[in-house]
Amino acid sequence: MDDAGASLPAQLRDMGRAARAAAAALRLADADARTRAITGMAVAVRADAAAILAANGRDVADAQAASLEPAMVDRLRLDAARVEAMAQGLETVAALPDPLGAEIGRWMRPNGLDIARVRTPIGVIGIIYESRPNVTADAAALCIRAGNAVILRGGSECLASNLAIHAAVEKGLAEAGLPQTCVQMVRTADRAAVGLMLTGLEGAIDLIIPRGGKSLVTRVREEARGVAVLGHLEGVNHVFLHAAADLSKAKAIAVNAKMRRVSVCGAAETLLVDSADAQRLLPPVARDLADAGCDLRGDARARSLVPGMAPAAEADWTTEYLAPVISVAVVDGVEGAAAHIARYGSAHTDAIVTEDAAAAERFAALVDSAIVLINASTQFADGGEFGFGAEIGIATDRLHARGPVGAEQLTTYKYVVRGTGQTRP
Repeated sequence: MDDAGASLPAQLRDMGRAARAAAAALRLADADARTRAITGMAVAVRADAAAILAANGRDVADAQAASLEPAMVDRLRLDAARVEAMAQGLETVAALPDPLGAEIGRWMRPNGLDIARVRTPIGVIGIIYESRPNVTADAAALCIRAGNAVILRGGSECLASNLAIHAAVEKGLAEAGLPQTCVQMVRTADRAAVGLMLTGLEGAIDLIIPRGGKSLVTRVREEARGVAVLGHLEGVNHVFLHAAADLSKAKAIAVNAKMRRVSVCGAAETLLVDSADAQRLLPPVARDLADAGCDLRGDARARSLVPGMAPAAEADWTTEYLAPVISVAVVDGVEGAAAHIARYGSAHTDAIVTEDAAAAERFAALVDSAIVLINASTQFADGGEFGFGAEIGIATDRLHARGPVGAEQLTTYKYVVRGTGQTRP
């Protein structure tokens, strides 16, 4: 598959065939083998930490030389703590209950047929991602936990990092006696590889998952032919301060949701404030955001309460800043907040801060986002925080999976029907 003399289409075609064969082997592998593979990956990531960090250092230097945006460089950068977090995430995935074979439902028909709906692997997954090298480890572990072979195509800006992490992944697979082709990495920065994967590689790929910016997700959705796509939109996320919000909670949640890490897709991009008590809530929250280094852009009602705030343009309401910038709007109650989110949001993650339980439940019912939080920061939009160990991304589609995509979300199901000789009249 890594034959430099072969054409790129031939290389990808061979990878697809190898992945299909590996997926068949994974279906026969027991849960313990898959657990040993993921645990072995964690051991190898720790052992190879110096090599991974050296490769990442080259990627970061090249990204800075190319004047990549600071948010992209932050997503790309690894340090010792992030490598250790990667290893710990692998261990968490290894410890997850095995999803395969689990019965989702079971019932008996009047004719005596025993019908069970059970989880089964999807097959071969293609994952196309940008910037974050930790996705290489996360995707490998989650796909193996769910019994899927995977072909990874990371961003050109982190190719060296991805290849170093992939080498550790291969060691874990070998340790467990599983084919190394269970997890394959496209070893070229040539963007044509993406287009080839979007053809499905002659039916080898069952599902494509894009993880990256809006342009990548749009390209995948528009160009995928003969292969399903599980996509996500950018995180245009909102924090709504209801009139019954506790001020100390409002300040802490708003600052954390925006400023804990501005480059993640769970960062808040818009602050909504209830007009019924905006005078109490907005000025102190705006002050804390500004003190934390955040620029605020508001509508007319927000600026009347915080005169120094810059005006927001229409485009601000749909912008994923990935920077210390937040747009601010004053809205009329839960209905006003939900209407704003429905018009401008991306169905990713939205939060309400309130001590009114009825208002909280009303918000949760009205806001149709993949993740809705009550009195908690949007930065919890993360598979690790949900107990999944890791995630492939936050799905905003309404079919198959929504929210953090972990091992369970990388399975499908089949029906096993047990009879005693029944025939249909």
